Amino acid sequence: MNNNTPAAIATAVIAAGVLGLSAAIDQRSTKKVKTREPLSPRLLADLVRQPLWLIAIGANVVGFILQVVALAFGSLALVQPLLVCDLLFAVVIAWYLRQRAGEPQPDMRPIWLGVVITTIGLAGFLAIGQPTPGHTQAHLYMLAPLVVGYVVVVGVCLVIANGNTDLRPLALALACGVSYGVAAFVIKLLTSQFGGGLAGVFTSWPIYVFAVVGPAGFILNQNALQQGTLLAPVQAIISVADPVLSIALGVAWLDVRLRSSPAAIAGEVMSFLLLTFGIVLTSRAHAIPAGPAEAPAGASAEAGQTRANRDPNA
Repeated sequence: MNNNTPAAIATAVIAAGVLGLSAAIDQRSTKKVKTREPLSPRLLADLVRQPLWLIAIGANVVGFILQVVALAFGSLALVQPLLVCDLLFAVVIAWYLRQRAGEPQPDMRPIWLGVVITTIGLAGFLAIGQPTPGHTQAHLYMLAPLVVGYVVVVGVCLVIANGNTDLRPLALALACGVSYGVAAFVIKLLTSQFGGGLAGVFTSWPIYVFAVVGPAGFILNQNALQQGTLLAPVQAIISVADPVLSIALGVAWLDVRLRSSPAAIAGEVMSFLLLTFGIVLTSRAHAIPAGPAEAPAGASAEAGQTRANRDPNA
């Protein structure tokens, strides 16, 4: 497809809305199943029995398709920052779901402030940076450093997650964000193969990289969403790592360019810092207060047994 900035912006914003819906309901469903070790397929086996999770998956698939379309129309440096808006949509939807369920609400004032700051930072980054489309040719020399870098970074994150309980959610979030960033990069490469049909897609290496990093990122996201503590920084890390890495790969290998005058660079850095600060504030809304409806499967039975053991009249 030819570059079409208005179409890319519109599709990316719609994709962000659908992905925000998916994130809001996905988070609720992951709290209802047993916590599993990172990258365990048993987590998916538990979740597939949750109707709410199946709805989240449907929304996630639709959002992914819209992301592919947006990347076919526009640059990585344009589309990926816009997808950060999924967090803003997720905040509103999560707030609405808690309101309907009669659950306690967090203090929303810093959250709405975060929404405003994120929007200003995003608009400033795109207006000042004015990203160019670049090219989408998948050269073979990209494959080895991409794979090695991905394996090293995610491997280190998994080692930290397994060895340090306090840092586990942060390490899983970073691994997820890296996976999503690499996935966005190879999706952009795949859009150049669409003209050749299925033969063009399946005879190029990006589809096979995506077949690994896409599912890995998805499972890591489910692991991160299960963590009951440090959930706000988890969401912030995923939301920031994805566009930062994908844009960096686009600049390095796809000739994506941002304005590079000293004033423009300063403005881009300040805008992105503002965007990151807004995400940190906004992501606080994802901390769902613990309640009976959110107890993991089996927790009620265990609690009941504990009460029975303590109460001789039970």
